[in-house]
Amino acid sequence: MRASDRAYAALRGDIVEWRLPPGSVLAEVEQSERLGVSRTPLREALARLTAEGLTAAQRGRGVVVTDISMDHVRELFELRATLECRAVELASVRGDREVFRQLHRELSGAPGLLTNADPSRAAYYELVGRLDAAIDAAIGNSYLAQALKSLRVHLVRVRRLSQDNPGRLLEAAREHATIAHAIARGNAAVASAATTVHLDNSLDHLLSTNTN
Repeated sequence: MRASDRAYAALRGDIVEWRLPPGSVLAEVEQSERLGVSRTPLREALARLTAEGLTAAQRGRGVVVTDISMDHVRELFELRATLECRAVELASVRGDREVFRQLHRELSGAPGLLTNADPSRAAYYELVGRLDAAIDAAIGNSYLAQALKSLRVHLVRVRRLSQDNPGRLLEAAREHATIAHAIARGNAAVASAATTVHLDNSLDHLLSTNTN
């Protein structure tokens, strides 16, 4: 792997997982030493992150991790509704129904994953990631899949704002199960409607949690 790719992957992971929270200054000398790369590949990595909207150049500060405002969250969810509703419609028509039947069975049992003591809810998020991956594989549209992949980078950052609320996570698990079930039955309209409900509930929770 090229040095610039290694630096990009490391910084992207740190930003998405909030090890580098919004407002963090990515000083070239410091980051070059931390990541073990020279400044030229680091600059290439920072340019890629800026193109994705994860960092931005600020006068007098250099490159910083971008903030996440509620206005940005609303814009992300507007785009998310457009992309995800179409994706589940296509997956309902083109997908392997047995794949989604299995995901529905697992998602129906997801509340059990959310009762353990793991504060990261890693097993649940891994299961949701598998649902996303199955939808991407089923839609048969590489451009839509790439757009969803780019969007999800920002959604993982936004997830932290929901504060892993146990009640909301249980609701989301049921909503994901409903989506998987609709796709498994080949019902595009129900899959789209269930996705709309999930997104509306998720946005409402984010806004209520982060309104002072």
